[in-house]
Amino acid sequence: MKKRIAIVGAKGLPARDGISRVVECYIPYLTDKYDITVYCTAAYTPRKSGDYDGYHEIVLSAIHNIRLNTLWYYIKACMHILFCAKYDIIHFHHCDSAFLYPLLKLKYGRRLLVTTHGAFHDQLNDKWKKYAWYFKLQYNYFLKCANYITGVSKEEKRKGEKILRKSIRYIPNGINCDETVATTDVGRDYIFFAAGRIMEIKGLDLLLTACHQLGYKGKIRVAGDMSLTPAPYKEQILKQAKGLDVEFLGMISDKKLLLKYLRDCLLFVFPSRVEALSMQLLEGISMKAPTIASDIRANTDVFSDSEMLFFKSEDAGDLCTKINYALSHPDQMTTYCEAAYARLLKNYTWDIIARQYDDEYVKF
Repeated sequence: MKKRIAIVGAKGLPARDGISRVVECYIPYLTDKYDITVYCTAAYTPRKSGDYDGYHEIVLSAIHNIRLNTLWYYIKACMHILFCAKYDIIHFHHCDSAFLYPLLKLKYGRRLLVTTHGAFHDQLNDKWKKYAWYFKLQYNYFLKCANYITGVSKEEKRKGEKILRKSIRYIPNGINCDETVATTDVGRDYIFFAAGRIMEIKGLDLLLTACHQLGYKGKIRVAGDMSLTPAPYKEQILKQAKGLDVEFLGMISDKKLLLKYLRDCLLFVFPSRVEALSMQLLEGISMKAPTIASDIRANTDVFSDSEMLFFKSEDAGDLCTKINYALSHPDQMTTYCEAAYARLLKNYTWDIIARQYDDEYVKF
């Protein structure tokens, strides 16, 4: 019989965010070998519970408070796993639910695997800074209950092993390099910025400041949800956008359209202050978008300076210099793109990533 695996943390399929996209992309390679159930919430998917593409999906009811719904989702998933189902492996993507692990161990013992996505950061979104004590409690106590831990970035592995004093396996996020793109004509002469949600840690303010310094007159397109952006930062962004030709696209939930914007942009700027291993960055390279990224460890662990143009994180002046260089040296940017794309094919395709998760599953 196939081993039964429960996956919690992909809150909605088809995917709307990075973690859901990770799960959505690697499980098709494993459904022949495993009986996989993915727990989702009605707040993130229009689907009903049922079988989809070789796996089973359980869609849990949602509550109207969007910030409390994630907590509600984790608790409901845990209760269902404890009292309504039986699995061989419980795989949590993200460790925000770590407070539930001691309870799950009462029934499942050592059958608990956790993949961290952006844990152990020194910086947090503004809305989460006042809860820093909670995240430290999660890391220092509850997460240690997991028998096996993987992390999507090398920096996460380094920091996590120091904090937890436990081994963490590095399994990065991946990409499909043969994705189809939308046929919509979106033009070509624009600088592109994209994030799931526009938060300060994503660094949009650095891009806008750099463009002002450069006196940039071209189109800037910004993709990302601003509905939950803290008011002070949203006001700052809208103020900085004045005097620039900025188009706010909102969240682009159609992946084919997002890839189209990446493929056709003049320049893709990725100025994040904090990341784990960004799916957005990998998707940009998969579309061979000329890319400038911040030199945070999460980015430089994936690509070298012979594969990508980096700027000094937090330094809008250096970003201005690098944008000017990129626009003036398109052939060099193409050389970077080709080298980065070759690395994607070698290390970051989903079939490779799926085999690494399979290596973890066979331990149980």
